[in-house]
Amino acid sequence: MIAFTLNGAAATVDLPADTPLLAVIRDHLGLFGSRFGCGAEQCGTCMMLIDGRAEYSCTRTLDSVKGRDVVTVEGLGHPGTPHPLQQAFLTEQAGQCGYCLSGMLISAASLLRANPRPDEAAVRKALNGNLCRCGAHNRIIRAVLRAAAQLRGEKDVA
Repeated sequence: MIAFTLNGAAATVDLPADTPLLAVIRDHLGLFGSRFGCGAEQCGTCMMLIDGRAEYSCTRTLDSVKGRDVVTVEGLGHPGTPHPLQQAFLTEQAGQCGYCLSGMLISAASLLRANPRPDEAAVRKALNGNLCRCGAHNRIIRAVLRAAAQLRGEKDVA
């Protein structure tokens, strides 16, 4: 049995310790927001917050999160009260196909936790490990900057 916190709630899983965390979350705990992309830490679609830092979950094993705090994209906000990043992505129409967005949101949340006043270069660097084939990068960057401003309490965000 391996216990950890998942999106603010206690989770206990009885699976082999070397089971990939992404498989545990999707296949056994029924949260499908984090996606499988490459399985080699190259695309970022599987990102989750582990103790507040964006980490790949496709290669991370279940035993590596024992006693730790794991947040998936579902844990960022709720349909009635989306996280400012989620709302900013909608406002900026930052997604096309949406496959990369869960990883982008997680990476952006990690950035904003560490740096509440990022500039465009900091956002680009933080999202460098996340691939988007649709070419929505500029809208994604605008969305992260919009959310940062909103989280700081700034009103007129363009």
